[in-house]
Amino acid sequence: MAHLEQSQLEERIGYRFREPALLTEALCHSSYHHEQQKRIRCNERLEFLGDSVLSIVVSEHLFINCTHLPEGELTKLRASLVCERSLHGWAEKLGLGDFLLLGHGEEQSGGRTRPSILADAFEAVIAAIFLDGGMEPAKAHILRFLPERFDRTAEAFCDYKTALQEVIQRNPEERVQYVLVGEEGPDHAKAFHMEVRLNSNVIGRGTGRSKKIAEQMAAKEALALMGVSPEI
Repeated sequence: MAHLEQSQLEERIGYRFREPALLTEALCHSSYHHEQQKRIRCNERLEFLGDSVLSIVVSEHLFINCTHLPEGELTKLRASLVCERSLHGWAEKLGLGDFLLLGHGEEQSGGRTRPSILADAFEAVIAAIFLDGGMEPAKAHILRFLPERFDRTAEAFCDYKTALQEVIQRNPEERVQYVLVGEEGPDHAKAFHMEVRLNSNVIGRGTGRSKKIAEQMAAKEALALMGVSPEI
């Protein structure tokens, strides 16, 4: 069973369900569904609906707040905001794992902290709010997790550095370093050139309008050369 009462989750969400069974379903993983001889629906269908509601809300938010970005950049930015990495982080902020209904095996194998399970449950909760109260409360819930301003390009939201670090950490003795190797242009339009080095060997290069973006681009190239395609 979940560690905490659903009413506590409602307090964290800031929404009281008229049909609590919808929230129960949103928190029910397929492993629990099968253990209970399917007496409680699992959250997979709600996840499907929640994904669509999330996409609509995020798309509208970006359309209104990022008038300076073209369609291609908006698409990239939306993808970076609704990816598993983001949803997992938002679910952790809610402490959603403490409320999940998991089967015994999933519980024992660390399902409460598994990114994919938490991300799916976050989308299912969105759908539950949408079905119970309509678009406005669902939208209000989602907007709590989105930045109000976007002063950077979509690439800056793609955390390639974290993804690269996760790959490198599989070998604890390896060390990654980002090195500024050049910059050019006037102060208002500088271009920075960075290298990412693994044990002093260059594994990627990147250029950007800030050092941070250049580092991200260097990490992106390193991941591509490694044949890694992170979901970010």
